[in-house]
Amino acid sequence: MADDNEQELEIKPKGSKKKLIIIIVAAVLLLGGGGGAAWFFLFSGGDKAHGEQKDGEASSDKTPEQLAAEKEAFYVGLPRAFIFNAHGNTRDRLVQIKVKLLVRGPENEALAKQHSPLVEGTLLKVFSAATVEQLTTVEGKAKLRKDATDEVTKALQELTGKPVVEQILFIGFVMQ
Repeated sequence: MADDNEQELEIKPKGSKKKLIIIIVAAVLLLGGGGGAAWFFLFSGGDKAHGEQKDGEASSDKTPEQLAAEKEAFYVGLPRAFIFNAHGNTRDRLVQIKVKLLVRGPENEALAKQHSPLVEGTLLKVFSAATVEQLTTVEGKAKLRKDATDEVTKALQELTGKPVVEQILFIGFVMQ
């Protein structure tokens, strides 16, 4: 008899299907717009049209893939950190610097790996000339990085006939 008295309640929220459809349509439009914007920024801007050249740029027989590979950045790690004494006015300090070489293209990456003993020797010569006072300032570290890049580029230029290393990056720097 309880079954006769009980009523089944059916709850139907008003407009729930409409809201769900609106949310789905908005999400699809948002994702589609974002995808279209990403495509636009990635593929339409900054590229030269075929046949156009910048002033002073020579034409070459290289494919777009080869040109892109030459511009691709590679980071060549040297096997050991550089440990050296830096002389200071009050006392000497022990310094450890870990570096990576920024090169462009697989050919320069192979050359940097092949000539890594020359690079290590050149960097050790530059680093060992640094003073404690120079290494304690940001400007001094930036000058050391620039001097190291210049010396390594010069040494590799003499050996290979082209600048192989674009930049020396300090990935670890400890001074005790």
